[in-house]
Amino acid sequence: MDRNSISKILEQVRDGELCVEDACEKFKGLHVEEMGFASLDHHRALRLGFPEVIYGEGKTSDQIIRIFDSLILKQDTVLATRVDEEKSLTVMTRIEGLEYNPLARTLLYQKIEKEPAKEGLVLIVAAGTSDLPVAEEAKVTAHAFGVMVETIYDVGIAGIHRLFRHYEKLKKASVIIVVAGMEGALPSVVGGLVDKPIIATPTSIGYGASFGGIAALLGMLNSCAPGVMVVNIDNGFGAAYAASIIVRSTSRQL
Repeated sequence: MDRNSISKILEQVRDGELCVEDACEKFKGLHVEEMGFASLDHHRALRLGFPEVIYGEGKTSDQIIRIFDSLILKQDTVLATRVDEEKSLTVMTRIEGLEYNPLARTLLYQKIEKEPAKEGLVLIVAAGTSDLPVAEEAKVTAHAFGVMVETIYDVGIAGIHRLFRHYEKLKKASVIIVVAGMEGALPSVVGGLVDKPIIATPTSIGYGASFGGIAALLGMLNSCAPGVMVVNIDNGFGAAYAASIIVRSTSRQL
C-alpha cells in the first residue's frame, strides 16, 4: 500500500463512500506479513516511495510465486530481480501479466502502465556490450520507479569518440548511471564532462587481474572526477534505485 492508496481510502471516507470500519479493514495491509520463509513489508512504499522488491537469487520458484501473489494484492507494481530463465518460465505460468527481461533477469508486474514523470531523466551509460545485463537491470528498475530513463550503450574508453557523439544527451540528464567493468575508467570520463550526479556501477566483467570487478570498483572509488558515487559490483538495481530517489526528490523541490 502506497501513499496514493492511503489517500484514496481517506478521500472515500471523507466523501461518505466508505465507512470507517471498512477503511480500518483496508488499513490492515499496513503490516508485516509472516510467511515462514519471508517477512513481507507491505507499507514500505509508504515509507520509502517504492514497494518491497523480490531478490530472486537463492529463492525457489514456489517462494517467488507466493511472494508475488501476496504483493500483487496490495500494490500495483512488483519487481523481482536476479531471476533466471528457468525460474521465470515457472513463475509466468502461474502468474499472469509478468514481463521478463532475459538480459536483466528481471520480472516486472504492473497493474497499470506508469506514465514516466515529466521532469527528471535517468541516463544509463554502459561501457561495453558485456556490461548490458547490469545496465538493463538498472533500466528496468528505473522504469518500475516511474521515472524517465534513456540509455547509451557500448561507449567505453577503448573508443572514447563514441561517447562524445552523445554529449547533448549527457547534458540533458538529471542523474547518470555509468556501468563499466575492466579498469572502470568510464565514470571518471563522464564525471569530467558534465555537472550531474554520477552513479558509478562496476561490473564483474574483465580478465583475471580484474578480480571479478574489484579492480573496477577500486578504480571508481579512486576517481579524480568530483561528484562520482559508487555502488557495489553488478548492482544495477541499487544504482537505479538511488538515481530514482534523487530525481524524485529534485522534482518535488521544483
